[in-house]
Amino acid sequence: MNPSIPSAKTIQIYLPKGNPRGLRLAEMTTRTVRLIEIPRIHINDFFAMPDANQVGLYFLVGDSESIDKTLLYIGQTGDLKRRLNQHSEKNFWTRAFVMLSTNNTMTQTHALYMEHKAIATAVEVGRYEIKNGNNGNLPHTPEPLKADCEELFHTLDVLLSTLGQPIFESLSISHFNNKNVNTVASASYANQVAIQTDKIPHYPEPILFYCKAIDAEAKGYYNDDGFVVLAGSLLRKKQINSVGKWGTRKQEEMINSNLLVEYDGKSYKLKEDYLFKTPSGAAQIVTGRNANGWLVWKNEAGQTLDSVYR
Repeated sequence: MNPSIPSAKTIQIYLPKGNPRGLRLAEMTTRTVRLIEIPRIHINDFFAMPDANQVGLYFLVGDSESIDKTLLYIGQTGDLKRRLNQHSEKNFWTRAFVMLSTNNTMTQTHALYMEHKAIATAVEVGRYEIKNGNNGNLPHTPEPLKADCEELFHTLDVLLSTLGQPIFESLSISHFNNKNVNTVASASYANQVAIQTDKIPHYPEPILFYCKAIDAEAKGYYNDDGFVVLAGSLLRKKQINSVGKWGTRKQEEMINSNLLVEYDGKSYKLKEDYLFKTPSGAAQIVTGRNANGWLVWKNEAGQTLDSVYR
């Protein structure tokens, strides 16, 4: 099988209480990883499960008052129930995602290794605002155990995305380049962790679309989550009334978060790749006016986003 092509997968989602907004258990049918989504108000339902006493990796997520980024804390423990109870003083999180093994073979070393990798990767990707104060402790990991961890981590990545948490999915265009997709998060991390590159699927590079207007020149791509405007794009400073309160507020938030920096008297430069929920939202912030993103964004051949994806 060509490792550059993602293979088909079957994922089962089980609702132990029959409530689609309550606990959800996700498993890939050919793997030994289980991911449990736990709304905070249903935490006691999880505590009543045998799984609650296992070794595991956990992710606490919650909404942020800042610009669009979800808050995230990553941890590991030898006793999930005890550790999650200790996190009751953290007010930010509204949902927990717990990873454990279906055959109870995950050890503390597995968990420590994956915690360290998860934090470093999430920081590098930058889709969430990380609440951890450090990168965790990387244990001595023999090569066979390291290979197991990489396999588990890949399955975790797929299950998190399935349950709506693309924590490790980079927005950067280099993510789609086979040469760069396995770049590790930091130099110190790269010195310690060998990535099993044949375990990580590569994805085809997306179609780039361009938006050129007065004092604006941007490029980006459309994906499952919305429209990503790429770093280096120029956005018009001046906004006309048609952009509305949302556009004004969004521009102010991006300036305050240091995402938009001064380019010249008429334009801002975008410092990092940024995901907008809709192509039109992206087009409005780029052009400073009301705009239909499905018609404004065009590829190199001049085709609109609408003609390519609809």
